[in-house]
Amino acid sequence: MTLALKYAARSDRGLHRSNNEDSVYAGPHLLAIADGMGGHAAGEVASKVVIAALAPLDEDVPGDDLLGKLHEAVVSGNATIAELVDQDPDLEGMGTTLTAILFGGGRLGLANIGDSRTYLWRDGQFNQITRDDSFVQSLLDEGRITAEEALTHPQRSLVLRALVGHEVIEPTLQVRETRAGDRYLLCSDGLSDVVGFEKLAETIQIADRQACADKMIELALQGGGPDNVTVIVADVVEEEPQVTQAFDASSNHLQPVGPTTSPPRQPVAMPTQQQPQATLQQPPPPPQEKPRKRGRKIAIIVASALILLALAGAGIRYLAYTNYYVGVGEAGEISVFQGVRGTVLGVELHRKVEGSCAPGSGASCSPLKVDSLTTANQTKANEGLPVNDLEAARRTISTWRDENQAADCPEQPTQPPTSGSTAPAGTTTTSTAPATNVPSFPAGDTPSQSPNC
Repeated sequence: MTLALKYAARSDRGLHRSNNEDSVYAGPHLLAIADGMGGHAAGEVASKVVIAALAPLDEDVPGDDLLGKLHEAVVSGNATIAELVDQDPDLEGMGTTLTAILFGGGRLGLANIGDSRTYLWRDGQFNQITRDDSFVQSLLDEGRITAEEALTHPQRSLVLRALVGHEVIEPTLQVRETRAGDRYLLCSDGLSDVVGFEKLAETIQIADRQACADKMIELALQGGGPDNVTVIVADVVEEEPQVTQAFDASSNHLQPVGPTTSPPRQPVAMPTQQQPQATLQQPPPPPQEKPRKRGRKIAIIVASALILLALAGAGIRYLAYTNYYVGVGEAGEISVFQGVRGTVLGVELHRKVEGSCAPGSGASCSPLKVDSLTTANQTKANEGLPVNDLEAARRTISTWRDENQAADCPEQPTQPPTSGSTAPAGTTTTSTAPATNVPSFPAGDTPSQSPNC
């Protein structure tokens, strides 16, 4: 008897997303989940590219070089993302996380980057065996927040490292022994951000793999389903390798991943608008010795002085692509920033893009200072107001200017008519008491106004 994998996979777009940017592959030798990001379908492209690069690893018996094959596939996949961005600049900023297992019988290779996770259930113990490359994880490592606070931290989905193409990133790789009875859970953060550790540990014990995967999806949807959610439940068993179809939701000839990718079950609270389901492939013929196929992918680890360089490169650039906020810059000027406020290991996670006067606004534009804002807007600026993009930041600054002008320019009183004025001929006049709330000014004087009025 040999050790083999049996598995079930399931993916759902969630209750608040119009498309599914997760991609998943489950086969006799390869288990992988990639969670795309970047919006405008770019995240879906990135995750599919990564999974497509890994997929050839499932066609051969891995042999002893588990980490070498994973590493080559990850790096090659990242290079493919770079090629796509070079061909289409609109894809700039797309990226993907990855968690992947290459199964080699008594051992497996594990690659991870971002906040997609792999857990292990063994001998009644449930443990996360990957480490998140996330902002919240860095806060946990530094002791700045507790595990309980991490569950509700507003930036818990912010990843510091992902496969974005142009950065050379070494994956976080590890080799682990396998045992009959092991159960692995791979998931995107659509599950782990919503369902707590204790509930995952309870649910992983459902004996039937497909029922277990279905329940995981159900729990994520019951928790609000804020994001795409994808899971793989895989058992290490003592028998001949599983002869079944590989679950591949990423190959170019397949349709996009739909709300569910493991027919025929339907997820709880399924969105009414359904997308096409991915088709399944027949398994490859019995593996033979052949040249290693070109793969592609990534993943890595944060933990030493080299991480500083990684954060300053891949991490911060990725944040710059995907996050903006309006805050306070030099000399108290309201400015637009890319990234997020704060530092990790002394490295700032943001950079200034422009001041309160956008390029091309001309000399007539005067810098907007935080001290001139309303009290409410001062608070927002000092805390850093997140916005969707650069244009949204400019609109926010423009709105704050308008609110300042409205506050500085009170409605001017209307002067009463002179005593000698008469109504036009043919009109009826009504006598009224003189207004008592109209101030008078000495001849030649006018009320003072802000220079912005």
